[in-house]
Formats: sequence, structure tokens, C-alpha cells
Amino acid sequence: MNNVRIPRRDMMAYGGAALTGLALSQVSFLAKAFPVRPGEEVIPWADQPPAHALPNVVPRQLRWEEFDSLITPNDRFFLVGHYGFPAIDPQGWTLNVTGQVRQPLALTLDQIKARPRREVVYTLECSGNHGFPFMVGAIGTAKWAGTPLAPILEEAGIREGGIEVVFHGADTGEEQIRDVKVQAPFARSLSVADAARPEMLLCYEMNGQPLPRESGFPVRLIAPGWYGVANVKWLSRIEVRETRFMGRFMGRDYVTVREEEVGGKKLAVETSVGRTLLKSAPGRVTRQNGLYRIIGAAWGGDVAKVEVQIDGGPWQAATIDRSETSEFAWKPWSLDWPTPSLGEHAITSRVADAAGKVQPAMDDPLITNKRTYWESNGQVTRRVRIA
Repeated sequence: MNNVRIPRRDMMAYGGAALTGLALSQVSFLAKAFPVRPGEEVIPWADQPPAHALPNVVPRQLRWEEFDSLITPNDRFFLVGHYGFPAIDPQGWTLNVTGQVRQPLALTLDQIKARPRREVVYTLECSGNHGFPFMVGAIGTAKWAGTPLAPILEEAGIREGGIEVVFHGADTGEEQIRDVKVQAPFARSLSVADAARPEMLLCYEMNGQPLPRESGFPVRLIAPGWYGVANVKWLSRIEVRETRFMGRFMGRDYVTVREEEVGGKKLAVETSVGRTLLKSAPGRVTRQNGLYRIIGAAWGGDVAKVEVQIDGGPWQAATIDRSETSEFAWKPWSLDWPTPSLGEHAITSRVADAAGKVQPAMDDPLITNKRTYWESNGQVTRRVRIA
């Protein structure tokens, strides 16, 4: 079998736009949409989510009433650990690059840190966010730092026939597949072309600090533009395969099931969770000197405009804060709501991209024909009580 390198066109694909997002200016930890105004009061949402059904898997979520900065502090960033949160000794840790490669690699943390450094501000959202009734805050934005993955894959030299790159975590658990019990790692795969995109990082730093243990220390994959499940934590091995990878978190779980009309029949179509979808959500309502303001965020694509609807009324244009230029970061928005009437109100937001694609309503077939809770990007409505 002949040895091949990743084609330069794949290495440079989308490079202009991606590198614009990666060439970051100084990150403001307090976005313009969130001025700390003297005497400002946050009105709590009236529709708080029910008790968490999976506290050991998702022990922490963003509390939207605390959504007051572009960057989510590390101690407020949501956590997901399907097989727990392993503690790894960095002195004995190596990242192995194996499989269909010309030159297998074994990289220490120091060797990874010695490589060219790159940063990206990226909003990471769990694909179950707003899909489960108890999960409304599985999202956060951080300034991630690490080294680009593509040069490492190029150095290893992907052999002809290698089609997928599998990322294995150090976290493992027992899985039962029919009548067989096996010990399996958390693992997800990307195509070679996707893995070679310039924004993909082997990340070791979060918001200027070493990557926290519960967020994937010592090294995790950061895959800007993809749902959280693709951003494998506690990386132990990168494997290039010549066949499709179908582990639990690729082919049996984190699978979206939609019904489609085919020949007069509704038939199910199953797809693995992939890239982040266009979405927005109301974040919090504040009051100052008797005047109110609605604040939220939009993400998952090219945010062209955001509109807000109150109590089913007309859609009103929100002001979008574009102080952060990364294409992968959420865009905070705000709408002044000067004198709402007393009582409970419903607040809904929707985002549209430059091509005119609009975040779907909850009665849109894109949402109603979906039979699973993953990739739930329907319009989010929150309720607030004005007293």
C-alpha cells in the first residue's frame, strides 16, 4: 500500500474563514451586551428546569441567570462524563497516533506544548441541550489553546485507504452489546478531511489556565463547529482506520432519528450527531430603575440577525454584540423591554443566518419529525414573572 500525505487542499480548506476566527484579538471577559450597571437586578426565570435525572453524568450546567460574560469561567462551565472524570498523571501520559499511518507517534505533554500554539474562542454545546427537560444549560464558551492537529496527522503520514480518524479517551466503561459485555473507551471519529481542518486543536489550556481535570486534562480534542460529543476529553490515542468506526457514541448513542416521507410512507432516517446547528436562547432578564432588558445568545452558524417575541406578539429585532470576531463563538444579543405589564410573560428568540436560514419553531417539521432528543435547535421559550 502506497504512503500518502494529507492533500494540501484539505489542509487549507476553509482556511481563510477558519484562520480569521483563530487569529484572535484580546478577549474581553465582559462583553458589551453585559455591562455591570449600578443597581441592576436579575429577574429569575419562572420556569426553572426539573431536578436533573443524570447528576453523575452531567454534574454541572450553566445557570442562565448568571450569563453575564462572553467567556464562561472554568468553574461554571458545564460538565459531561459518561464514564466518570478520570484523574491522569501527566508525567506518565503519552498520546499515541496509530493505525493506518506511515510513522506512528507517541507524544508527551511537553512535546505537544512545544509545538506551534493556537487559540480559538469556541462555544461548546452538548447535543442534548434543550432536548432533555432537565438540560437547558449544557453550553459554554471558552478561549481554548493548544496545537493544531493537522500537522501531527501530516507528520504521521496517513496511508492510502485511511478514511477516518478515531479519537479515544482514557475514560472507559462496561458496555453490553446484545449478550456480550465489553470494556470500551469513550471514542468518536471524524473523516480525514474534517480532522485535517486547521481549526482542530489538541487542547491543553482553557481560559488561560491548564485544562481542568474534569474538562479533559491533560489534553482533549477541540473541534470548533461540532457538538460537544465530538470534542473527546482525556485523549489517549488517535487512530486512523480504513473502515467506518461505529462505537456506542457514534452508531448506537448520540444518533438522531427523523421520519421522512418516502413513497407515501414515513420512514426513519438515523444520523450520527455532527456539526452544531443554528440556535439562540433567551439568557436572562434584568431590571434597572424600573426598566427591563432581555439578554441572550445566538450560535451555531453565521449569525445575521436575532429577533425576540414576547407573549406571541410581533418579532422585534435585537441588538447583537459582535465584539468577539471568532466565527465559532456565540454572539450575545439584547433587547430593551422598558415597561412590561405585571404578571408572567413568555419570551422566545430566533436567529437567522446570512443565507436566510431561520432557527425552526417547535412546530416546524424539522423538529416535530425528530424522534430523539439530540440536536434540538428549535426556538427556545422562557417564562418570567414581573412583580
